[in-house]
Amino acid sequence: MEEMGSYTYELVVPDIEVPWGMAFLPDGSLLITERVGKLIHFRQGKKTEIKNLPEIYVRGQGGLLDIQLHPNYPENPWIYLSYASSEGEGKGGHTAIMRAQLDGDHLVQKEVLYKATPNTTAGQHFGSRIVFDEEGYLYFTIGERGEREVNPQNLARDGGKTYRLTADGNIPKDNPFLQGENALKAIYAYGQRNQQGMAVHPETGKIWIHEHGPMGGDEINILQKGGNYGWPLVTKGQNYNGTQIDYPGATPEMISAIHYWTPSIAPSGMVFVTSAKYPHLKGNLLVGSLKFQYLEHDVLEGEKVIKREKLLEGIGRVRSVVQGPDGFIYVGVEGLGIVKLIPQQ
Repeated sequence: MEEMGSYTYELVVPDIEVPWGMAFLPDGSLLITERVGKLIHFRQGKKTEIKNLPEIYVRGQGGLLDIQLHPNYPENPWIYLSYASSEGEGKGGHTAIMRAQLDGDHLVQKEVLYKATPNTTAGQHFGSRIVFDEEGYLYFTIGERGEREVNPQNLARDGGKTYRLTADGNIPKDNPFLQGENALKAIYAYGQRNQQGMAVHPETGKIWIHEHGPMGGDEINILQKGGNYGWPLVTKGQNYNGTQIDYPGATPEMISAIHYWTPSIAPSGMVFVTSAKYPHLKGNLLVGSLKFQYLEHDVLEGEKVIKREKLLEGIGRVRSVVQGPDGFIYVGVEGLGIVKLIPQQ
C-alpha cells in the first residue's frame, strides 16, 4: 500500500496504459477499457482480453473509450461501449456507441446504436462518457473534434453535444429537437467542447457533466434538456497560445457553468461518493486530473463547489474513477492501472 496525503491506495489491476472506463459485473469482476483498443476482464486476480470487439480507430485521444452496463444487468445483459470508429464515408473516424453481450471471453450480438459523422483524421475531442439516468435513458457525450467553428452550435452536425437514446437505441419521443428541420434527433444538449466526465446526482437525479475547455476554461455543467452551453461563443478560457477567444459572448438563453477550473486541471472521470466507507468524502464529487496528476475532492453545498482538495497527489494522470459495488472507490491511472482508494483510518 502507498500513502499519499491522508489517503492510501492499493494497486488492484497493474499494467494498464490508459484505463479509460470501468464497469463492475455482478460477480465483482471488472471490465476495463484500454484506449489502444483492448477490453480487459479482470477476475480473481487474472486479466483476460475480450475478443470480437468492433473495429476501433486508434488515433490521438481516440480509441476504445467508456463502458457501462444496462441498469438492469444481468436481466438485460447488455454492455455499452463508446469508441472511435472509421465506419462510414471519409477518412479518419468519429465517436460511435455500441451495445453487445458478453459470452465467455467474446462479445456477441453487437449492435451499433449511434455513429457520428463526418469522419475526420483529427485526433482530438471524442468526448465519450456514458451514463444511464434514473428512467433508464442512455446519455453519451461527443466532443467537437477540434472543429469549434462548425460543430458545437450547429444542430445539424455531430460533435460538441450530449445525446439521449433509449436503452435499445431508439429516439425518445420527448427529445428536444425532434421538430427541428435539419436537427439530429438524438441531441439532448449542445454547445460543448470535450466532455470526459458525467455522473448522475444520487439525490436530485440530475446529470452533471464536466468538459475540457481551452486554456483556463474547464467547467462543470448541470445538464438541461435542450440546453446550449455556449462553446465557443462564451468561455472563461483562452487559446493555447495565450490569445483571447474573440466571440460576441453569451446570449441570455445560454447556460452558465456551475464551476470553472482556473488553471485548467484537464478533468477526466467523475463520481458522486455515496459510500459510508468514506465519511470525509460522502455526498461530494471526485474528479480525475490528467494535467496535475491527482484525484480532486470537490466539496459540495447544493450545486456549488465550496472547497477543493487534492487526493493521491502525484500518482499519475487520473483518467477514470468509479464507486464499486463493494463501496470502495476505484481510480484508473495511466501507466499504472486500477487502484483502490483506502479510507482514512
